Amino acid sequence: MKIQQIIVGQMAVYAYLVACEQTGQAVAIDPAGNEERIVQAATGQGWTIVKIVNTHGHPDHTCGNARLKELTGAPILVHAADAAHMVSRDAQAFAAMLGCAGTPPADQTVNEGEIISAGQEVALKVLHTPGHTPGCICLYTPGHVFTGDTLFVGAVGRTDLPGGSWPQMLKSIQERILTLPGETVVWPGHDYGESSSSTVAAEREHNPFLH
Repeated sequence: MKIQQIIVGQMAVYAYLVACEQTGQAVAIDPAGNEERIVQAATGQGWTIVKIVNTHGHPDHTCGNARLKELTGAPILVHAADAAHMVSRDAQAFAAMLGCAGTPPADQTVNEGEIISAGQEVALKVLHTPGHTPGCICLYTPGHVFTGDTLFVGAVGRTDLPGGSWPQMLKSIQERILTLPGETVVWPGHDYGESSSSTVAAEREHNPFLH
């Protein structure tokens, strides 16, 4: 399995390609702009994007869905609790305010514990981590966790937007992420920290929002 981190859009969002080396099938996580560059990054490695996954429904993470789906034909996946809201009138207004594109509806919804797979090597387990939004998810595969806007390097996602909850956020992080093996690499949803990735052990020990 190979991972490529790509900074995209206007809000320092990290998009990810997670690919099976044997088959070349790849999952794109949070395409948030620069869709042609994401596709070029994949094709440059001999990969084909077969699924588009959003860690949550906010437009700064979903604004590339329509174009990436057009370029690849890949279906869009999001947690069931964010599926309706991400195409709502409020979400469209939020997107316009951020200068982002809206997103088409999800082709498939996912829930806690489901596996999002690609090829023979990619198997991403859905961890439902509400707090930033009701349908926030992290994606876990042994050795790696993609945390979206739930956990950053040295910080956590905001909880003051509609559907956010600090008690839920803290519970999600403590019970779903910090319980993972300490060496698990944390791949965040934004380039907000001192480095582009971290580990569960480092965040458990040093993240000031968790103490």
